[in-house]
Amino acid sequence: MRNAFLLTLLLPAYSRAADPPRGRARELGLIVGVRPTGKLNAITDVAGVRVGHRTLDQGRARTGVTAIFPHGGDLWREKVPAAVSVLNGNGELTGAHWIGTQGALEVPIVLTNTMSVGAAMDGVIRWLLAKYPRIGLSEDVAIPTVAECDDSTLNDARALLVSSADVAAALDSAAEGPVAEGAVGAGTGMMAFDFKGGIGTSSRVLSKEEGGWTVGALVNANMAKREDLLIGGVPVGRKLKDLMPKVHQEGSIIVVLATDAPLDHLRLSRLASRASLGLARTGATSHHGSGDLFLAFSTGNRIPRAPKGMTIPLAVVADGNLDPLFDGAQEAVEEAILNSLTAARTTEGRDGNVAYALPIDRLKTLLREP
Repeated sequence: MRNAFLLTLLLPAYSRAADPPRGRARELGLIVGVRPTGKLNAITDVAGVRVGHRTLDQGRARTGVTAIFPHGGDLWREKVPAAVSVLNGNGELTGAHWIGTQGALEVPIVLTNTMSVGAAMDGVIRWLLAKYPRIGLSEDVAIPTVAECDDSTLNDARALLVSSADVAAALDSAAEGPVAEGAVGAGTGMMAFDFKGGIGTSSRVLSKEEGGWTVGALVNANMAKREDLLIGGVPVGRKLKDLMPKVHQEGSIIVVLATDAPLDHLRLSRLASRASLGLARTGATSHHGSGDLFLAFSTGNRIPRAPKGMTIPLAVVADGNLDPLFDGAQEAVEEAILNSLTAARTTEGRDGNVAYALPIDRLKTLLREP
């Protein structure tokens, strides 16, 4: 199984007595796949993409909001082609029907917990109304794009702690550059493989001969059983049998894929579906109770809300040139999931429930074994 993808370990001698550092998978010596990453190894390597978090991590709250903008311009007036793919649908991604119908995204993407979808939609609408005084009058009404995962093992979901102001804070803080990972934003209360999970991101850059485009992934990882976890084909989850939570959280994963390759709705739906292969590389399977929802968008085309003519130009990558993008998406999703695990720290939530961090020192030892 180790040949399923390239895993290179650049690991110095490590003392179990030391406090193991946490960080990104590559910083710990785990190199996923064969394709190079972007400068930041993040979804924000796709030029113009911005990410913001609002973290609620105090008292009963282990939750938050994460916001993603496809570009730094006026998204309401300059849409981007987009598509949604569903592996298992026990989850919610609002606005998915409209994205599927018009083949485009016209509002920022917001991630939060299951019970806060309504608050997040309200927050997005209020934020849009403040920016666009003609929405609902001479301009269309807006349909928010909000995706959720269930963080109720660690978060007091019944308290409905996410507010419209929290959503606005995430939207207003969105920026280019490095993306915080682990227990931040929408990932604050999430668990993956019965370890602490949450937000993770990664990117891949195609060669000049392949088009030179970038594909980036951001995940909110909240899925799978401990025994499922594979890293480099090594059944890590079967060997790390302790540090188990009192409650197994049957959860979900949200994957957002971004690329600057010029793709239309059809090709983006194919790209989005490849997120499932990146998920599978980590050993995760899709259960009856999981919401495994994937959204992909392209910044390679802009779709004006009010075009000047009867038609709009739309360039697309030829079908025969899609494979490098598919490969890059799979690698980026896999590494983003690993980053969500390696960055997250042990978190205690409601009723004394604890999600333990993946033990980095023991992981390194397992991956050295023949």
